[in-house]
Amino acid sequence: MFPTLEQIPEKFRVEPLDQDCYLVNGEIIKWTGARKDVFSPIQITENGQVKAYRLGSYPMLSADAALEALDAAATAYDLGRGEWPTMSVKNRIDHMLLFVKKMKEQRTIVVNWLMWEIGKTLADSEKEFDRTIDYIIDTIEALKTLDRDSSRLRKEGGIYAQIRRGPMGVVLCMGPYNYPLNETFTTLIPALIMGNCVVFKPAKFGVLLIHPLLEAFKECFPKGVINVVYGSGQETVGAIMKTGKVDVLAFIGTSSSGNNIKKMHPHQNRLRAVLGLDAKNPAIVLEDANLDNAVEECISGSLSYNGQRCTALKIIFVHENIADEFNKRYMAKLSKLKAGMPWEPGVMLTPLPETHKPQYLHELIADAEAKGAKVINEKGGEVNYSFVTPAVLFPVNSTMRVYHEEQFGPVVPILTFRNITEPISYVVESNFGQQVSIFGTDDRHIAELIDPLVNQVCRVNINSQCQRGPDSYPFNGRKDSAEGTLSVTDALRVFSIRTMVASKDNELNRKLLTEILEKRESNFLSTDYML
Repeated sequence: MFPTLEQIPEKFRVEPLDQDCYLVNGEIIKWTGARKDVFSPIQITENGQVKAYRLGSYPMLSADAALEALDAAATAYDLGRGEWPTMSVKNRIDHMLLFVKKMKEQRTIVVNWLMWEIGKTLADSEKEFDRTIDYIIDTIEALKTLDRDSSRLRKEGGIYAQIRRGPMGVVLCMGPYNYPLNETFTTLIPALIMGNCVVFKPAKFGVLLIHPLLEAFKECFPKGVINVVYGSGQETVGAIMKTGKVDVLAFIGTSSSGNNIKKMHPHQNRLRAVLGLDAKNPAIVLEDANLDNAVEECISGSLSYNGQRCTALKIIFVHENIADEFNKRYMAKLSKLKAGMPWEPGVMLTPLPETHKPQYLHELIADAEAKGAKVINEKGGEVNYSFVTPAVLFPVNSTMRVYHEEQFGPVVPILTFRNITEPISYVVESNFGQQVSIFGTDDRHIAELIDPLVNQVCRVNINSQCQRGPDSYPFNGRKDSAEGTLSVTDALRVFSIRTMVASKDNELNRKLLTEILEKRESNFLSTDYML
């Protein structure tokens, strides 16, 4: 399965990168301390032996180095008096547009790093990069709209007021390894463009792909506005949070990690958190479902990027009267999925980046088999170094770990239900509340499910898999699945706060306001806006 270096098309090869630098206070600083080796999930065959392929290394910064980055962000913000937080919206947008231009120049190398570092297919890697660019442009347009809506003075009860959204302060931003560019930037970009100053720590995988963007960050933003640190979270994040200087935590990962990071802050009531956390999104396939559609969506929903998505379908409830037919069709579709290297045309199943994941998935499968389930697809669960053949488990029950745990990998638990209260109870009792997918054709049955489910999860998908997009729609969750809402417009709100300038309506104040506006002496108190 794994190629030799010579068999890899030249345009998809990457030269090993031993990164020895990081970005703090507008300077790319050389690091002479310890570094961590990076190995690709893509194994290489050499002299008939399959070997892990070393991609390079990145700095393992000390706590002191991380604190220098934090101090740089705090100094740049300067209690809200810094150049960036007081800058006009137009000028911040100009900085962001310059960054977009420079980021586009790095598309090829970033896409290749996505394939090599996390095993994402070429098509999905290209989509992630392009979608991130689109997200930045959409964010800019949303900010223009927000600015236009805020560009007038209101008068209520004899008081003039201008209400705008102002920055929160210093943001610590950490993204997930499965979308190390896109999902990270869905918090990083709105945090920056709203006037906050940021310390950004890349995900545990997908670290080297940020390196081509360091120069763009340096050139496009004032010093200290964006600082990029690397290393152990325990060493760097712990030191940063314990200072109490972080005003907003933007984190996408597990709920346990998110909770632990929040607890490090000495003033939790002053910490705003924007969190994307765990999910165990179920599919509910009703007796009257269109099986062709349901199977197609469930295959994609459960196994796109090997099921390593928070929005993946991680458990499938099928009405007992159609379970055999559903499984039969699911197996037929699964058998046609192409496994291979990320750059190969039409490939869907690729190697896994987490070295411990094959063993963890094996444990889930063994536990389910010991409690009555079977792997019903050929070679399901077989491990070939970093590649795991998808395993479909049936019938699953509540005694099994895979019923409760978010597997985040190519294991698909399927179980039957007789009464619709069974899957509804699962959603109600779950610790997670992100999304659910319903498959059926009877309007009355669908309507009866919608009303209770919308009060348990934040998105009910009808005859389609769970998903994040479009980015203009809210992306959030209940229970342990999220804190805060992310969409293009919502993200601008969560990284800012409504602030206003007010004055009583009298001759002195009218004269003052008129002069400030006419002379354009304030970036906040202004009636200018962008088209």
